Amino acid sequence: MSYEPSKEILEKYADVMINFALNGGEGVKPGEVVQLRVSEVAKPFLVALRRAVVKAGAHPLIFFTPDDIEREFFELANEEQLSFFPEKYMKGLVDQIDHTVAILSETNKKELEGIPSKKIMARQKALKPYMEWRREKESAGEYTWTLAMWGTQQMADEVGMTLEEYWEQIIEACYLKEDKPAEKWKSLYEELYSYKDKLDALEIEKVQVEAEDTDLWVQLGAKRKWLGGSGRNIPSFELFVSPDWRGTEGHIQFTEPLYRYGAIIEGAYLEFKDGVVVKATATKGEDLLKEMIAVENADKVGEFSLTDRRFSKITKFMGETLYDENVGGEFGNTHIAVGAAYRDSYTGDPSSVSEEEWAEMGYNNSVVHTDIVATSNRKVTAFLKDGSSLVIYENGQFTI
Repeated sequence: MSYEPSKEILEKYADVMINFALNGGEGVKPGEVVQLRVSEVAKPFLVALRRAVVKAGAHPLIFFTPDDIEREFFELANEEQLSFFPEKYMKGLVDQIDHTVAILSETNKKELEGIPSKKIMARQKALKPYMEWRREKESAGEYTWTLAMWGTQQMADEVGMTLEEYWEQIIEACYLKEDKPAEKWKSLYEELYSYKDKLDALEIEKVQVEAEDTDLWVQLGAKRKWLGGSGRNIPSFELFVSPDWRGTEGHIQFTEPLYRYGAIIEGAYLEFKDGVVVKATATKGEDLLKEMIAVENADKVGEFSLTDRRFSKITKFMGETLYDENVGGEFGNTHIAVGAAYRDSYTGDPSSVSEEEWAEMGYNNSVVHTDIVATSNRKVTAFLKDGSSLVIYENGQFTI
């Protein structure tokens, strides 16, 4: 039997996305242009999102895409077609929009299984200018984005849930049973920020992550601040930082499967030396993992993140990074992203920094940003600039 959330739930969901998640928690302003990227299966959510945009006095710009058409492109496309980039169109789009709301909704999670990973990565590389233009606009404070999920039967089947059970995780995680979920998010982030402020005040030089098959050192670097609660992802309970990639050493065993580019990677394991991945293995999808790592600068860390189990309402594996990188459960989670760094982790004005200066500070730059998650019980120790150390995270929660 099919399931679809009620109109009331969808109205609340759209309210959170439009009137909280954008503009750094402030919501859209009259006259702004909001790009809505939604696929066919999630049409009911598109209707609710557009309604919320119009009610806010803003302008919806709709990208409504059919389901299950991606595989044929990769089967038929030649090298020129894979690398084609509609420069004028994409530049005009970035110039026009003030915000983007993108909705994840998959009807075939393994649509690209068997497609050569080189083809998939070639298409990813072609989009690099678009990603850079968006990042520049975001750094200038002129653009925000957010990401959310529409549960489908196929997504629920993949992780062994009914569609109603799958949606229950979404509804709980996004506080959609609250009378005013957007207000709930604002109050939650105030509490989350208290831990972010404590982390910033510690003046951490580097952290050590210890768990089964894991001993990883991450150097934060100068002029860094922790991030979280910006509304970029709904839901999001993590606190994260973009470290100096050059100071990553050791190894980490990931526990959660990763769905990426229409395929799955399981049992991923990475070893770092002098900031670079020197060994990458997986029990499944190892070729894709290695192909992904082989992309320029995708063998370096762009993000280090911790999720406190006390904040997250996500208790089950959802098969989507948006949720799995925010899972609470028994031990919360640690994840790192290989690839691009978040430049708003910089304590100063990102728009005033040149590419050479970003490189000098160890902010990684790549077309790839892939989060890989570990939920094993771990201890995280911070080593401070004054020479002291303390445990900042243990048994799934912050200890500061």
